[in-house]
Amino acid sequence: MQPAAVSRSLFNRLRYKHLHMLVALGSSENLHRASQTLAMSQPAATRMLHEIEDMFGCELFERLPRGMRPTALGGELIRFAESALSGLDRCAEDLAARQQGGFGYLAIGTLMGAAPGLVMDSIAEIKRRHPQLRIRIMGDTSDQVIQLLAQGRIDLAIARRNASIDSQHYDFEPLGNERLLLVVHSQHPLLQRATLKLAELVNDWPWILQPDTSPARIALEQALQREGLVAPADIIECSSVYSMQQLIQLTEAIMVLSETALRDYLRMGLVTALPIELGERMAPFGILLRKGEPVSRELGAFIELLRTRAAQGQ
Repeated sequence: MQPAAVSRSLFNRLRYKHLHMLVALGSSENLHRASQTLAMSQPAATRMLHEIEDMFGCELFERLPRGMRPTALGGELIRFAESALSGLDRCAEDLAARQQGGFGYLAIGTLMGAAPGLVMDSIAEIKRRHPQLRIRIMGDTSDQVIQLLAQGRIDLAIARRNASIDSQHYDFEPLGNERLLLVVHSQHPLLQRATLKLAELVNDWPWILQPDTSPARIALEQALQREGLVAPADIIECSSVYSMQQLIQLTEAIMVLSETALRDYLRMGLVTALPIELGERMAPFGILLRKGEPVSRELGAFIELLRTRAAQGQ
């Protein structure tokens, strides 16, 4: 069968409920839990899965003793279903906003390192210019916002470019970079010392770090390798910048984050930077868009604000 004929056949048979089933199964990897999510009986869910697999002529999930796991094709279809459902939701929200006299709808995913300055200032400015524009802000780390972009849940990501970004599917425009700081709470005993060495910090103190795939963690480990040091063993690993900034107040740990992510905490005196320069830069952050998709007027306006403010800050 020719590709065009296959597409027509799938278009005639694939339904909205099938997309929901794929997403539910991809999330739970368990048919019983997926059926509960979709408020249907397990036998009905089983029939629907067989119906979907019959459309594609192959198994989309590997049956395991406990649960199931997507095959390679199943994983691709789950990502398609997530994107399709997100696109439908976004379209409905945008139409509702415009029918109510609004400027439109904009969903932004941003890493928190860039958010306190560049991104939030740009959001405040576009809202001043277009008060009826509806804005949703999502994400925390680069890994999270890139996943949101892949799922079609956001219009653009403000993230760091890394090896996981597929240049065939995404366009990246760098905006800037940040300095890493080592910080502790304002009453920490290390602040009483006249001199500090990175080696003794690694060996003698606990640390609060982002996951090992994060740019900040990678930059720290590169700095340690350059000094011939091993990574600290006593760590709390946390993907939430907000939670990290709470934990630093409750422990004697040393925390590593970008200067912009720590800006407000430094200004309020809640944390203090240690006098140690890591000398490593994180990968640059910038605008990440899905390749080949049209840019709406509201998205274009926001991108221009980001570019202008990034240029002013350099």
